[in-house]
This record gives sequence, structure tokens and C-alpha cells, in this order.
Amino acid sequence: MGFSEAQEELVLRSWKAMKPDSESIALNFFLRIFEIAPAAKPMFPFLREDAPLESHPKLRAHAVTVFVMACESATQLRKTGDVKVREATLRRLGATHVKAGVADAHFEVVKTALLDTIEGAVTEMWTPEMKGAWEEAYDQLAAAIKEEMKIAASASA
Repeated sequence: MGFSEAQEELVLRSWKAMKPDSESIALNFFLRIFEIAPAAKPMFPFLREDAPLESHPKLRAHAVTVFVMACESATQLRKTGDVKVREATLRRLGATHVKAGVADAHFEVVKTALLDTIEGAVTEMWTPEMKGAWEEAYDQLAAAIKEEMKIAASASA
């Protein structure tokens, strides 16, 4: 399914509302991931340091990078027709996710956390249509990463 003009408008409007506070929203996104799936923490080697997650500088930096990339990718879907993340970045994401042992179930956890986080950040404008737009955007990004994971896995086999 393509990304419609209406979906694009919903994603753009919500991202514009979140952007000024994207750092704290991004951290909330990762805290939600770990709330849903505490067993995911070991997949992030930098979390082995003794620092509370809420104030962990490396987690905050990683969360911002991931959240902003996902949101910016979503805002460009209709214009570009597919996920726009630099090819080298996608390759690196694929390899990193393979090395960390990421499976389909992890993508579902991230999707749930992303939708919960965005809903919490833009409660007053959240609708079933907005949820659907973000689901479609995430599904396309996840599919692109999974494709790179297959390539990375076959290259290392």
C-alpha cells in the first residue's frame, strides 16, 4: 500500500508538534521499549554502564538518533515513494540489528512503543487515522531494515 496524501499530512502535523521536544520524547520512546521488553536491554552494549536509564547520556543520544530518523523517514514517504534513509545508514542498521540478534518480535515491540510514545506526545490530535499513518510509515521503515538484515546475514554466513 502506498502512503496517501492524508497520511502524509497527519505524520507531518504530528512530527511538527513533537519536533521541539523530540529529545525527551525520544527518551520516552526507549523507556517504553524497555518497559514492554526489559529483556531487550542487553541488546544495547552501551547500557552495561551503571547509570539510570532516564539520565543515561548514551541512551539519550541513541534514542534521539533513532526517533528522529524514524520520524524524518516517515515525513518523506509520499514524496519519495519509499523509505529515505541513506543507503550506508540502512546497511549499517541491517548489520547492527543482525549482530544484536534482532528478530521480528523486536520490531513489533518497537512499533508498539513508537505508537504509544507518539500518542502520548500528541494526545490532543491523536486519531485512529493518525495511528494508521504512523503504522504504515513504521512498517515501511521496518521492512527496509529487515531487507538489509537479510543481506547482512547472508554476507556473514
